[in-house]
Amino acid sequence: MAALSAGPRKHFLDLPWEDILFPHVLSYLPLRQLLSLQRVSKAFRNLIQLYVTNMRHFDSSQVGSHIPKAAFCFLLRDNKVLQQLALQNCSDWLSDKELLPVISQNHQLQQIKLNGCIELSRHALVAISLGCPNLRQLSLAHCEWVDGLSLRSLADHCKELESLDLTACRQLKDEAICYLAQRCNRLKSLSLAVNANVGDMAIEEIAKACSDLEHLDLTGCLRVKNNSIRASGWQT
Repeated sequence: MAALSAGPRKHFLDLPWEDILFPHVLSYLPLRQLLSLQRVSKAFRNLIQLYVTNMRHFDSSQVGSHIPKAAFCFLLRDNKVLQQLALQNCSDWLSDKELLPVISQNHQLQQIKLNGCIELSRHALVAISLGCPNLRQLSLAHCEWVDGLSLRSLADHCKELESLDLTACRQLKDEAICYLAQRCNRLKSLSLAVNANVGDMAIEEIAKACSDLEHLDLTGCLRVKNNSIRASGWQT
């Protein structure tokens, strides 16, 4: 019986990358597995790098409790289409040096989370302000480097903001918050929690300027009095 002639062997990487592997395989893998997969071979590293270059969402929490700095820089070095960036798990090493190149080449960013990233500086917020005009959501909780000048830059350039978390940004005072409210009057959610410098003047200005506001967190704002909250039309 004559042996059947076998065709050439097919491999996983022979499948069309952008038509098959990207949407039907890699899109279901968390970043932790992608990092592991790129170590299989040079071909797999090229596959993962091309996929990440076209990724719209990057969330460091998918890697685990810690993402290596080198891996972060490698993964995002060529990406110019990010829309969402979440880096809460990078607080112990993320500095301006690593973040600013990513911000400067991703002008389509709409959501950024930097909660607890204490090694950044006010220059990071200025870079976000200048480079992300379509920003909708920004989380800066426990980023004490946020000051009045950098917040003014955000207010001047990111008029589409709908959600802003400034929890424990303790440098901020009433004047900066009032400026923000006047220019970012599309805000729907704002947290000023754990800030002893925020007082009645800021609350009254927010009430006057931000008519679409649905959520305002004033937990721990000891200078804010019940009378100003009632006068603004909110419930205590």
